[in-house]
Amino acid sequence: MTPASLHVLKNGVRVVLAPCEAESVAFGLFVASGSRHEDAKSAGISHFIEHMLFKGTPSRKPVDITRAIEGRGGNFNACTSEESTCYYAHLPSEYLAEAVEILSDMYLNASIPPDEFAREKQVVVEEIRMYSDEPDVVAAENLQRALFPDNALGAPVAGTPESLAPMTPDTLHRYMRSHYLPGNTVAVVAGSFDESAALALVELYLGGLRRKAKPFSPEPVDFGRQPAGSVTATKDINQTQLAIGYRTFGVNDERRYAATVMDAVLGRGMSSRLFQEVRERRGLSYDISSRMQFFTDAGMLTITAGLDGSRLDMAARTIDRELARLRDRRVGAQELRRTKEFLIGNFRLSHEKVTSKMFFYGSTMLSFGHLVTPQDQIEKISSVTAAEIQSVACDILRPECRCTSIVTPRGADPGHAVI
Repeated sequence: MTPASLHVLKNGVRVVLAPCEAESVAFGLFVASGSRHEDAKSAGISHFIEHMLFKGTPSRKPVDITRAIEGRGGNFNACTSEESTCYYAHLPSEYLAEAVEILSDMYLNASIPPDEFAREKQVVVEEIRMYSDEPDVVAAENLQRALFPDNALGAPVAGTPESLAPMTPDTLHRYMRSHYLPGNTVAVVAGSFDESAALALVELYLGGLRRKAKPFSPEPVDFGRQPAGSVTATKDINQTQLAIGYRTFGVNDERRYAATVMDAVLGRGMSSRLFQEVRERRGLSYDISSRMQFFTDAGMLTITAGLDGSRLDMAARTIDRELARLRDRRVGAQELRRTKEFLIGNFRLSHEKVTSKMFFYGSTMLSFGHLVTPQDQIEKISSVTAAEIQSVACDILRPECRCTSIVTPRGADPGHAVI
């Protein structure tokens, strides 16, 4: 199989070509622009721009964009996170040219017409309200705010109705001119395609991008201020939502591989310690899991569960025991081997999808600034030792640095053990 390759256009746009055996091709445009790049006045603008790029260009109406992709059996979408936005299309392999042309047109020439702008602003407001009705989302957002106080990493990606209200089409255009830059952009082609033809297409449609602006560096996380504490909210729900979090180091720290394996031991899948102890042995929660997430200079480990509020104390004590066990004792050889096989197998299976390949190369290119291969990741995970896992557990899982977010049924006792 031909390995992935990196090419840099004269204007600075990075292009990753990842050919593989498939019936389809995925094309993605990744830009280093997310909620972390915003201030209080522009909160949610990256996510709003993501919506508006589907609303037409001078040469295409919104319905023209949709029919051009879906009419060929494909699908396309976009997503915004704290540090990036991605636009992508997935089509039968013979339609790569259409995908590159259409997404590039959206990316470079979004017209943001006033009537579409007003309607879509209301759509985004309704999206924000929809998520505010979901207690697990509320618990997660409150936890992230507590983990990163006074930093844009703690702000909700979609912003708030109040931050969106004063925005105009010109606000979005100005923001794109200063953030949607060649040096901030990564194009990825994954699937079945001719490499020289694909590179020529990207050069044709994106090689003329000449926007220049002063590079934007988000405010770094203040590690001198360690967050700790608890935040509680109430909603009209039947089940208490619990989220526990610890702030960690960033994506360029070599300890991330040991932390990833530790996370899998703790709460990834039905074989994990938390699932076995909290659900299978004690029946305290239908679902409990952990998640490790890395940003440029910081990260977070979160543990989430939904449960009966009257059993919150028992669940918290059980979780604490499992965290202490990771700090106090090394993971056994059999469990370590099984966990690595789980992570590597899951990773390999995900790469059978061309869209997964696309996301892998786009996100790692933005994070690391150089080409990372799946084999690189597999080798790093394979090399993690039990001693490294215990060491990183002691670094991260410090009781004095724990943050907790609880969403309880209205009128219920929020509990005490995790405060």
